[in-house]
Amino acid sequence: MLVKTIKEVRNIIKQNKLREKTVGLVPTMGYLHEGHLSLIRKAKQDNDFVIVSIFVNPIQFGPNEDFEDYPRDLDRDYKLAIEAGANLIFNPSVEEMYPQEIKTFVEVRDLTENLCGLSRPGHFRGVTTVVAKLFNIVQPDKAYFGQKDAQQVSVISKMVQDLNFDLEIVPCPIVRENDGLAMSSRNVYLKATERKSALLLSQSLFQAQELINKGERNAENIKDFITATLQKDEKCDIDYVKIVDFDTLKDIEILKGNVLVALAVKIGKTRLIDNIIMEVK
Repeated sequence: MLVKTIKEVRNIIKQNKLREKTVGLVPTMGYLHEGHLSLIRKAKQDNDFVIVSIFVNPIQFGPNEDFEDYPRDLDRDYKLAIEAGANLIFNPSVEEMYPQEIKTFVEVRDLTENLCGLSRPGHFRGVTTVVAKLFNIVQPDKAYFGQKDAQQVSVISKMVQDLNFDLEIVPCPIVRENDGLAMSSRNVYLKATERKSALLLSQSLFQAQELINKGERNAENIKDFITATLQKDEKCDIDYVKIVDFDTLKDIEILKGNVLVALAVKIGKTRLIDNIIMEVK
């Protein structure tokens, strides 16, 4: 079922809630890949009724980012989502979500000041605002997000906690191509030679993981290693290489506890992110 309006979604949700059915939400911007489909399958496993939202959200894009060029293919996405277990696809227009100039935003402070939040000012304000709207519209019991966007998961979890949303955030593992590249809708931008360069992101992270497993605990040493690995290819334009405490998203000097090793790299016109999360003793 494809639904375009907030009113219709709310009516359908109301009917399901009256039948005491649990509702799972998978928020996406579309151009679905196996990572998204794994979230939908997990949602189907956990819930009676699964909604997949497909909405390219303009307020999370900066002025020089790829809002207009972001890949869109609703027919393809609808088929894939239904096959993966979705019961309803919510595909509102920008006018439906933002009928007037928006003057109210949801902002999570502190957690958004590092990593992608530092590189993309205003991005997370756009993310949390649209996700809060989706939560308000759909009223899900559980919502599913991929760990590739680890900072996003952390920020949205904090928003849910602080604003007393009555739902559970379910983080799901990164899904990778056979060669290790983290799946992303933006991978479609990559030319053949650029895609080969993009493999350095996951390779550098996995090699760093080996260093940590062998006992390296100095964050600067690990970051230097990742940076040097990426700089072997001139196509890799590094945005950041960071090692942070996963709970606070603050930079750390010595690895201990729940640690996030994250990077963002631009290859050609494509900005890619990847990470690993480790429990370090």
